[in-house]
Amino acid sequence: MAERCRCFFFLFMLSCFVLPGFLTAEEVRDGRIRQEAMDIVFSGSEEMHFTISWTGGVKIGDLFLSLTRIGDDEYEIHAWITDYGLFRFFYPVDDVFTTRVRGALKLPYEYDVLQREGRGSVTRRWSRYDQENLAVAYRKNDSPEQVFAVSKTVHNEFSSFYITRSMDLEPGGSFVVPTFADKKVNEVKVEVRGREDLDSPFGRVKTLVVMPLMKFRGLFDKDGDTTIWLSDNLCRIPVKIRSKILIGSLTAELDDYVNPACERY
Repeated sequence: MAERCRCFFFLFMLSCFVLPGFLTAEEVRDGRIRQEAMDIVFSGSEEMHFTISWTGGVKIGDLFLSLTRIGDDEYEIHAWITDYGLFRFFYPVDDVFTTRVRGALKLPYEYDVLQREGRGSVTRRWSRYDQENLAVAYRKNDSPEQVFAVSKTVHNEFSSFYITRSMDLEPGGSFVVPTFADKKVNEVKVEVRGREDLDSPFGRVKTLVVMPLMKFRGLFDKDGDTTIWLSDNLCRIPVKIRSKILIGSLTAELDDYVNPACERY
């Protein structure tokens, strides 16, 4: 279960985006950025904490996310996930994911992963995105570097989640987010299913119900839909994420959020 805790993180981040099915970019239009939302999402000072639970509300881990400005139109997305309680005793998980993005579309140019799982197991992964020359370089531990050609500019699991929050999200609408995963470009379809009032630690919240769909498995096992509830304002706060897995479901619920640019909402 601790392993699934880690895997759910990828599910959450657009990698959060998984469902069987195939689609091409021509079938669904590209998304349109809503600049007012992007200005808040990428204010350069946002922090979130999620509690991750398994079916029945059993807490299995914690997820911490932050987005920080590190330069002129450059940002760092930092994620840290740990398991909880007995899960940590039997199979400790302490994983750190760092994505650096820049430019108008907040495209990734660096992605570093440090996974410390089990007793003494350490895995390091590096990815470098040459968006101008359409190439992605990848290396795991001490293995030789691999370079993959891509047909267009791409996001990764993390930047795709943040750019989705920045889109014009109209109920009934859909768009695609080109995402590099499984050593190739995947056209991830994102559907805006509607609006819903949701109970949360912050009270009753009006939300947009967003469902990302994609055809690749990524680094986890999954057996159903992923649903994301974003606050129905320009902050686009991810209040809750739920995904079905092979046994039951996993839910990430927001219990702490800080973004000074969002305070008036």
